[in-house]
Amino acid sequence: MHDNPRILVTSAAGKTGLQTALQLLEKGYSVRAFVRRDDRRAERLRRAGGEIFVGDQYNLADMRHAMRDVQRAYHCAPTAPNGLHFGTVFAIAAHENAVEHVVTLSQWLAAPDHPSVFTREVWLNDAVLDLMPQTTVTHVNVGWFADNYFMVLEPAAQLGLLTMPLGDGETRKNAPPSNEDIAAVNVGALIDPATHAGKTYRPTGPELMSPNEIAATMAKVLGRRVRYQDISEAMFLKAVTALQPPGFTDAALTQLRLYVREYQRGAFAVGGPTDAVETVGGRAPESFETITRRVAAQRPEAVRSAANKTAALRNFMKILVTRKPDPDAIERRRGHVLIADPAFCQDSAEWRESHDPSSGPAHHGPAAGADNVSALKQATA
Repeated sequence: MHDNPRILVTSAAGKTGLQTALQLLEKGYSVRAFVRRDDRRAERLRRAGGEIFVGDQYNLADMRHAMRDVQRAYHCAPTAPNGLHFGTVFAIAAHENAVEHVVTLSQWLAAPDHPSVFTREVWLNDAVLDLMPQTTVTHVNVGWFADNYFMVLEPAAQLGLLTMPLGDGETRKNAPPSNEDIAAVNVGALIDPATHAGKTYRPTGPELMSPNEIAATMAKVLGRRVRYQDISEAMFLKAVTALQPPGFTDAALTQLRLYVREYQRGAFAVGGPTDAVETVGGRAPESFETITRRVAAQRPEAVRSAANKTAALRNFMKILVTRKPDPDAIERRRGHVLIADPAFCQDSAEWRESHDPSSGPAHHGPAAGADNVSALKQATA
């Protein structure tokens, strides 16, 4: 292992990629930041000392170029169609360059038979990376990000409503991690492969919270009453379609409905909270209040004003008149790979065995299938 490695960060302008690159640079590591465009985020990385590589992460020639003279890498596939294509391009370039260690952003839900094609592709990407004979891998299995709640920051701040289809408001179903804490785990694993190679970690916030507690925290930060309102999946899909958050596609919408169902079923509460942020990232996990204060200070829609309230009411009316999308039709039109007998996480014996402490050993060690992968690496080395 190199004492002073060059580290490639893919999706370096994204939520976890940007924070991973910045934290590595702060620690004095050499970082090559792979970005789609040379914008203000790239400039921020450049000012911090990063080497900027502008290219197409789905293009093998670009990925090969970005991977030259790199010893370690952060694999962060966008939550978008063709994630498996991205992962394969990354794996080929990493293998050709004999990259010594990879940290990959996986999913807490990842399973080979999950209803979400995006999630199945994450599981397949994990398996492909584990098969690379010269490369060790650390998997970072993230659940429901704290950032997801801020999709509805505007109605919370302007109308006093946290409107999401998360089910019962009293049940503690998630310990939301910040992008910064996820990045801290990535960085810990990237700078110390000897300790973290072959391991799987799940970063979380410090406590499981209910939707009502999430709303109460927003209320405290925003200085107004905020009430959680459980809305239907149909209304949520209408809202996402009407407002189109940045980078959101109709394909992502088809997957979001499945993740919401997993939230309602309690999949993100299983095994949480964990100590991964502290033990791997070397820091105490941020509270949801801390995260909310930072986000509210950065987002203009968090400021209460007549203009912002009018905009929120206008968006609400836009949602009401928007036609409900048909996710099944979108999947058929886009040619998503659909399987005959999909299973949500807690209906999968394989997922429960590796993720649910009540079903066996806690999933805080070698990645699923690691013994078989090690044997295969020895046979092909």
